Amino acid sequence: MSTRLYVGNISFKATEEDLTELFSQAGQVVSAKLIKDAATGRLRGFGFVEMTSDDEAQKAVSLFNGKQFMDRAIVVNEAKPQEKKERRGGYR
Repeated sequence: MSTRLYVGNISFKATEEDLTELFSQAGQVVSAKLIKDAATGRLRGFGFVEMTSDDEAQKAVSLFNGKQFMDRAIVVNEAKPQEKKERRGGYR
């Protein structure tokens, strides 16, 4: 089963290919996704990398958490499940 990692403090110049290339040093990358602002389309400085196994994901955390990537110290840890957002206001 694959393991999803949160990657924060990513350079705004980074691409998903850059992330894939970096994380492939720790194992097989299933996917790499940079998050963009819905309104502007600009990168938000974080993303997610999915590794094929928990062992590879843990290796990636130990290799890259706090390390320099494109002149920024990135944060890498296991992604937490997304919480459901509560709808507020609006019409019912």
